Amino acid sequence: MPELRKDPVSDRWVIISTDRARRPSDFVRKPVPSEPSGSFCPFCAGNESQTPREVLSYRNGTAANSPGWQLRVVPNKYPALGIEGDLNREGEGLFDRMQGIGAHEVVIESPDHVLSMGDLPEAAIERTLCAFRDRVRDLRNDRRLRYVLLFKNHGESAGMTVEHTHSQLIALPVVPKRVQEELDVCKKYFDFKDRCVFCDIVRQETKAGVRIVAETDEFVALAPYAARFPFETWIMPRRHASHYEEASGPQLGNLAWILRSVLRKLDKALERPAYNLLIHTMPPQEAACAHYHWHIEIIPSLTRVAGFEMGTGFYINPTPPEESARFLREAGLS
Repeated sequence: MPELRKDPVSDRWVIISTDRARRPSDFVRKPVPSEPSGSFCPFCAGNESQTPREVLSYRNGTAANSPGWQLRVVPNKYPALGIEGDLNREGEGLFDRMQGIGAHEVVIESPDHVLSMGDLPEAAIERTLCAFRDRVRDLRNDRRLRYVLLFKNHGESAGMTVEHTHSQLIALPVVPKRVQEELDVCKKYFDFKDRCVFCDIVRQETKAGVRIVAETDEFVALAPYAARFPFETWIMPRRHASHYEEASGPQLGNLAWILRSVLRKLDKALERPAYNLLIHTMPPQEAACAHYHWHIEIIPSLTRVAGFEMGTGFYINPTPPEESARFLREAGLS
């Protein structure tokens, strides 16, 4: 019989098909090509003039906006929001609006056009994670910006428009409703139990082991109990921390190892799937807290959201997370 499972983080119900679990080979998908298309790429070394001027780069002593870099962060050429101007909040009857103030940046993770994030050396992934941290630390100085979303769209079906490996950052003048709902549920759990729900999840899942994908001394990768999507995987710090940007260098080095391991397992088990990667973190203007715990969510693009999901807010997951975790553990490549 299918099960209804409730996610303790979001209070969202999910339908899990426990009786007819779909294996990795059962999904019709379009693997992300490992060979370049051959079209012009503005993110490749030597084409620095084709992007806006960088706001951050890690280099080997070369000049800004020139070749010789290991990682670059540049403003998006077609930004969703602009950094210049005032918010100018105003109402028109019952409607509210403000200027589209924010930041939209691209993190070009490597000068190598061919490699995906899962293919990158561990040191390159660590640089990417450090760039995420450094950009949030800088942007939080702008008091207009209330939330920073760090994300990666890998593969055309996941929303990627440039095949060269990259991630994005969008800073917003508001806290998104979905983020606020998650914060509120976590605060409610803490007020009732005097514990962080994520810390409880880490303790319970590591003890049970059935949904664990990989572990280090600092982090746990697992298939969440009420996973919305097949092979959805979360990576969480073992030690409580609410803000991603406060992670230390050694922590990010440890995170790079487990993130690379999880991405390579997904590539092996699902034949290089498209996926979305999201970093959930506390709004940067808010103080560290005991009720929220930053984490990474990785969602392979294996199913589509359709009318039932849109109409009810329920997700239907055809692969139990216990099976997803087992397939990924057995993929090896740790």
